[in-house]
Amino acid sequence: MAAKHGLFTRYDDVWLLDGVRTPFADYNHELGQASPIDMGIKAAREAFARSGVPAADVGHVFAGSMAQASFDAYMLPRHIGLYSGVPLEVPATLTQRVCGTGMELVLRAGDAIELGQIELGLCVGTESMTRNPVAAYTHRSGFRMGQVEFKDFLWEALLDPAANVSMGGTAENLARKYSISRQEVDRFAAESFERALAAQADGFLAGEIAPVTSETFELEGYQSRAIRVPSRPGRVERDTHPRPSPAEQLAQLKPAFGGVQTGGNSSAIVDGAAAALVAAGEYARRSGRTPLARVIGGTAVGVPPEIMGIGPAPAIRRLLEGLGLALGDIDRFEINEAFGAQCLAVVRELQIDRARVNVNGGAIALGHPLAATGVRLTLTVARELRRSGGRYGIASACIGGGQGIAVLVENTESNKRS
Repeated sequence: MAAKHGLFTRYDDVWLLDGVRTPFADYNHELGQASPIDMGIKAAREAFARSGVPAADVGHVFAGSMAQASFDAYMLPRHIGLYSGVPLEVPATLTQRVCGTGMELVLRAGDAIELGQIELGLCVGTESMTRNPVAAYTHRSGFRMGQVEFKDFLWEALLDPAANVSMGGTAENLARKYSISRQEVDRFAAESFERALAAQADGFLAGEIAPVTSETFELEGYQSRAIRVPSRPGRVERDTHPRPSPAEQLAQLKPAFGGVQTGGNSSAIVDGAAAALVAAGEYARRSGRTPLARVIGGTAVGVPPEIMGIGPAPAIRRLLEGLGLALGDIDRFEINEAFGAQCLAVVRELQIDRARVNVNGGAIALGHPLAATGVRLTLTVARELRRSGGRYGIASACIGGGQGIAVLVENTESNKRS
């Protein structure tokens, strides 16, 4: 029998204890000058404070950030651990799976727990899109006349040279493949904004956000670090991108890639961080704390680079097949809205009821700080299951270069348990 492609993992006793994130702030605004390390420290400290879990119990720090957005970027996972209170003896690693990085962190923690290496893992995804550098990679030996080349890393990184297509171009390819119109994409984006605004108004999003103010992080015997918020507003306590955005208004925007995608129906460029605590069942039971959800399994698969946005569809299928579940068993989906047409293509391919997808808004409204997004999606779907009483939820994302990733969590408090 032919081997199945992709990675699949089932966990026996792995739990999402708790987690929190910073607000996601618009590009070049409230958090624009904050280092991703300091945003990650803030999220991690808040995760410990909110959960009551001692930082001293962490066995490993799993951190992710895509762009080297500060000169000390090499130290990102280590410094997030140290300045959040994790013991000096505890190691840390940097993990990267592009837009799936945050979910990959949760899975790496789950693997370490299943192997008996640790009982508690700290997972932190953090991203400063604003601080993506203007960079040159070929001038170490000097500048040649007429060949000085500095480029915007944030823009250039969105091109896949293998397929010679931008990330936006991959969404346009899916729009053509699935016959998705501009009107459909704008309606989808308007719904994302509406749902996010409703989730802000009813307090759901506030439940996963820790407000950020200027703060200094001390570490005895070492240099202090700090996060700084401009004096105006001085405090950031909610996502800044959600705004009334009716489809008629979105329809006025010009195409960004020559087709259906615009700046209004694509994921917002924002800065932010998210942290989660992933634990062994024995640790959770011993601590007496009620976890948010059980982490049942996860998967990562490859897809053609030119239609990278379809990645969640085969990832979700592979996950359900491995776990013996059906799409109808899943009460809530959080599928990253990298682009409106991309997310619609996944929904259409899987034939999912939109009423179960991104019910509190998605990245079009909230934003997509690359490495933080997967942690946010996993926390959000777990929290939404607790609120709605559902049993199973899936967080999933497409990945630049042609991959998909998915994580399935269970609300063990659900009234749907058999």
